[in-house]
Amino acid sequence: MTARLVFNIMAICGAATFAGAMLNIGLSFGAYWKSLAPADFLDWFGANGQFIGRTIPLFAIPTLIGLAGSLWLDWTMPAARWLWLASLAALAGIAVITFAWHLPTNAAFAARSVPVAEVPATLDLWLRLHAVRIALGLTSAVLGLVAISR
Repeated sequence: MTARLVFNIMAICGAATFAGAMLNIGLSFGAYWKSLAPADFLDWFGANGQFIGRTIPLFAIPTLIGLAGSLWLDWTMPAARWLWLASLAALAGIAVITFAWHLPTNAAFAARSVPVAEVPATLDLWLRLHAVRIALGLTSAVLGLVAISR
């Protein structure tokens, strides 16, 4: 097994796993959260919210290592290089949305500092932005697949 193959596998499988985990959170937890009364949702999030992101580093870190290695090894191949850069940009988009919106909002939900009347609208925006993160994760994986075909 070559280093190129290992990096490619890490990049593509990592991005796909990341997208799958986010899809599970969005479909499973999102539907459940929306079924709760706003105060009950805040109580649930305060008690359990810390468990949601625990596994993210387990696939985000290998994904970044795989992308960096794939980009480095394909740097002299312009078509592949641009695809790996686009794949990395998709993951950067996830990071921006996560750090700018999801982490602060998660903390506000957990601290129960979101007014109960604002919970439904805030949760709806959380889920819409989460759908963007899912799409970016899938985009990253697909761009990696296209890059290895070049």
